[in-house]
Amino acid sequence: MIYLKNAFLIMTILLCTLINLMCSNNNSKIQWPTNGWTYSSPEKQMMNSDSLELMSKKLASGDLGYIDGMLVIRNGKIIFEKSYSNPYDSLFKSTNTTPGKYNYYDSNWHPFYKKTELHTLQSVSKSFTAAAVGIAIQNGAISGINEKLNQYLPNDISNIPDQRRDNITLKDILTMTTGIMWDEVSMPYTDTSSSCVKMEASSNWVQYVLSQPMAFNPGDKWEYSSGATMLLSHIMKEATGEDLAKYLEKNLFNALGINNYFWKHTPTGLTDAEGGLYLTPKDLAKFGYLYLNNGKWEDEQILPENWVNINTKTPLDTPWPALKYGYQWWLIPYGNGGITMLASGLGGQRLLVIPEFSLVAVFTGWNVYDKPALDSWWSMNRLINAVIQE
Repeated sequence: MIYLKNAFLIMTILLCTLINLMCSNNNSKIQWPTNGWTYSSPEKQMMNSDSLELMSKKLASGDLGYIDGMLVIRNGKIIFEKSYSNPYDSLFKSTNTTPGKYNYYDSNWHPFYKKTELHTLQSVSKSFTAAAVGIAIQNGAISGINEKLNQYLPNDISNIPDQRRDNITLKDILTMTTGIMWDEVSMPYTDTSSSCVKMEASSNWVQYVLSQPMAFNPGDKWEYSSGATMLLSHIMKEATGEDLAKYLEKNLFNALGINNYFWKHTPTGLTDAEGGLYLTPKDLAKFGYLYLNNGKWEDEQILPENWVNINTKTPLDTPWPALKYGYQWWLIPYGNGGITMLASGLGGQRLLVIPEFSLVAVFTGWNVYDKPALDSWWSMNRLINAVIQE
């Protein structure tokens, strides 16, 4: 009997050891680019190099406007990287406009930050802000997405009291269904009638957002709103006691090996969460890789385990049939149930995460002049079509 018990104990220990080794081996197979990306040929990662070259030539031709770069990663390795030059200084001079960090023609600020390699991400910043909320929930600073906005606001911050505003939840803000009257998509971002432009010209962005009347009940209607993301910036500071940019530096950037960034701040010192982040394309790709791996980085679960899943689980309809919306991420359904996660910003900033094919791609540009920004659907399909089917 003692022999059988000892044998059973030994078998149990061996089985547990085997399981741990298997899990460890699976994790070690993942290429973590914390200290830099590794490179591979497209063919070694089952991608067609000719297809990628053709895509790059189209971007370089000028037919799609001002494109600055194309970066493609598969299976954790860079398989294609190309940059393109554009005459942003002369373009800015031709506008005869006043320089400034929110003048989108100013080549000292856009698309590169003061002649460095840091590239404006514009509304891709929103996806980072959503990640910050997830991390704050994971860390216990926020109890969950059903918390009410008004618990983070002083009583006198809105000039237009409305019971519907009191019912806005964190989930409503993340999904852009606050019900606050807002319009920044029916006109160009250089148009001064845009709600976003008016907010950016104000002395207190959060006050401006909350001074807008309620148009709908929270949760009833999707409306793209950079103002909503600024509410998240305010909430994060109230909940964590830290500026959003510094909070992400400590709780995200350091873990991912992102050491070089710039983030604009509003006149009141609040992080410009809706569009103020600058990163290199390779560091932006790390963020996409985090989402590709369900919020895990090396041995650390940085985002809540279900955070990436709830981002894509119930896509919201938008005015554009090909595009859905999650938690400050665009979603592109394709094929038989496939979903591409898209972080998208003014001028052609595109981060595409395609889990089905273990693909992360970054496109940068600055189409704020006479041509529309890069088409995300076109980009996604070009990438998927470049996959060599086994």
